[in-house]
Amino acid sequence: MTLPGIVVTGVRRSFGHVHAVRDVSFEARAGAVTGLVGPNGSGKTTLMLMLASLLAPDAGSIRIGGVDPLAQPAAARALLGWMPDALGAWPTLTARETLVMTGRLYGLDAEAARAGAARLLDEVGLGMLSDAPARVLSRGQKQRLGLARALVHDPRVLLLDEPASGLDPQARIDLRVLLRRLAAEGRTILISSHILSELEEVVDEAVFLVDGATVSSERVAAAATRLRTWRIRLADRDATAAVLPVAQTLGLDAALVPIDRRDLLVSFASDDDAASALAALIRAGLPVAEFAAATGLLEHTFLDLEGERS
Repeated sequence: MTLPGIVVTGVRRSFGHVHAVRDVSFEARAGAVTGLVGPNGSGKTTLMLMLASLLAPDAGSIRIGGVDPLAQPAAARALLGWMPDALGAWPTLTARETLVMTGRLYGLDAEAARAGAARLLDEVGLGMLSDAPARVLSRGQKQRLGLARALVHDPRVLLLDEPASGLDPQARIDLRVLLRRLAAEGRTILISSHILSELEEVVDEAVFLVDGATVSSERVAAAATRLRTWRIRLADRDATAAVLPVAQTLGLDAALVPIDRRDLLVSFASDDDAASALAALIRAGLPVAEFAAATGLLEHTFLDLEGERS
């Protein structure tokens, strides 16, 4: 049985009359990447700050690897690697000096700190910029340095706030590969991000926050199974010409099938229904060039939950 690396139970936090976190409970297990998903103002950043032992909850409990960060902040921080949305590094220090200094603050000896810094800079693709001061790094390069800094002391739990922000496509792929490797090593990884397509490709599980509270698994499951839109494109004709044969094959009213550039948009109640529709199109001899969900499952669930609020 895989033990949870993070356990949050009934956590609340207010700022005056503003209830940022109303009631949050979830577990993030070791050896997995868990996504924290929610709209702006849902309490994600406040929750991450409490998990990082930088903010005390008004009520409820938090355990990081079994440690209470409120009662034992030093012990919790020894287990944690924290990557905030903004680097917040010393601007005059080089990337190498930033990591060496961080390692020394975590108690590493000078030799271990230097060796670790060199390895991490190569690992996050900053080897060529090791001696560049942090102030000249781009947004994406600062994100890479922030991730390296979070890994300096070999933490068992990683808290990552918008880690893909500012990264170019190749850097995002590299980040996904690195996070999957870190999870395979048995670490607990919690990611908060607005880039749901990125989360979709890396997370094993997701926690949804709405209005400062975790959404129940039953509500998430219901949202995930509601009608989902798929893109359909035929290889031998444009979307306007494809509407009639696709609609006739699927038993739809052609006048009600939306067109988005080259694609037709058709909604299905389940993946099984989508698979049956694809099989029907192929049996009808239609040259299907594209048949894919218009949104990932995380985004679909998120949008459905947001729709319930409006």
